[in-house]
Amino acid sequence: MPRPKPTQPAASQSKAQTPRARRTAERRDVILAAALDEFSAQGFAATRMDDVAKRAGIAKGTIYLYFRDKESLFQELIRTMLTPVVGSIEALRDADVPMAVLSERMVDLFVDEIFSTRRRDVIRLMLLEGRRFPKLAEFYYREVLSRIFAAMRALLTRAADRGEAPAALAKFPQLLAAPGLVAVVWSGLFDRFEPLDVRALMKAHLEVLFARRSA
Repeated sequence: MPRPKPTQPAASQSKAQTPRARRTAERRDVILAAALDEFSAQGFAATRMDDVAKRAGIAKGTIYLYFRDKESLFQELIRTMLTPVVGSIEALRDADVPMAVLSERMVDLFVDEIFSTRRRDVIRLMLLEGRRFPKLAEFYYREVLSRIFAAMRALLTRAADRGEAPAALAKFPQLLAAPGLVAVVWSGLFDRFEPLDVRALMKAHLEVLFARRSA
């Protein structure tokens, strides 16, 4: 499977204007891609920094020029790969358009930018490893989930005030996000037996959630 190049934060992109900074950013991306491969194959606990270095084609000591330890490497993988998507969801919060349009955008965002990319592997890793490593779960919640749910609560509250969505959704945005988690779990366990049309699943879920409202 080809390695994705994790999305660079804006700060990295500006620094990459100089040749030295560009080489640094490229080396960092190679390490993160190798780490994702190793974490996905071995799990967080079993992955060794030696294995990440070998996969990245660098000396083990080079990793420590960029990342303090395995935990900080995993945290940066979360931040680098998922922060751009979190930002896109936060942008939806400020879009003054009907909930029907927003929900369609959220489905496309999840399918195209998460489920169809290696970001799905990061989410699957958190589902598998989060309980064993509470600090990683806390980091993921703070950097990803809390921001996503804050944005979703804001837009769902506005939609409820307009009569476009049930008020319960604003209190429990997990209801809107649930099919995404089902899709990630299903793809890892059962997709080879029964492939799941994730986009169709999520749109069907929206129809169920908003059926009474539209009726």
